[in-house]
Amino acid sequence: MYAQVCTRPDIAFAVGMLGRYQNNPSLDHWRAAKKVMRYLQGTKDYMLMYRRTENLEVVGYSDSDFAGCVVSRKSTSGNIFMISSGAVSWRSAKQTLIATSTMEAEFVSCFEATSHGVWLKSFISGLRIMDSISRPLRIYSDNSVVVFMAKNNKSEN
Repeated sequence: MYAQVCTRPDIAFAVGMLGRYQNNPSLDHWRAAKKVMRYLQGTKDYMLMYRRTENLEVVGYSDSDFAGCVVSRKSTSGNIFMISSGAVSWRSAKQTLIATSTMEAEFVSCFEATSHGVWLKSFISGLRIMDSISRPLRIYSDNSVVVFMAKNNKSEN
């Protein structure tokens, strides 16, 4: 868990999924945990890297599955934020509501990412390590309907 929270955004989803079964793990969960450990062993040279830059820009990426939890039918949201090409914040968590479509699950994920991105940008500005973060917050999503709705701020209903 420490590796996922502090240094390894690439295992956030797998660790989150395993965490759902920590009260009653089965042999399959143990095997999956061992796969994560083998992956970490094979990628122990991976590290977070940051580049020096004149302008800080916060860039976010958002994604979601649809009804990935077979028990509750809840989706899982994930996002990551980069500054100077390095990850500074990431999250993978089960959504609190039951989405009725892929678009809704992706939109919830994008909303959560946007909320966190606005806070992150404000937090970094408050540190006063640079005059300002001059560029607007960018968040990328792989769902074209979510991108359309976010840009147009309306639905067709």
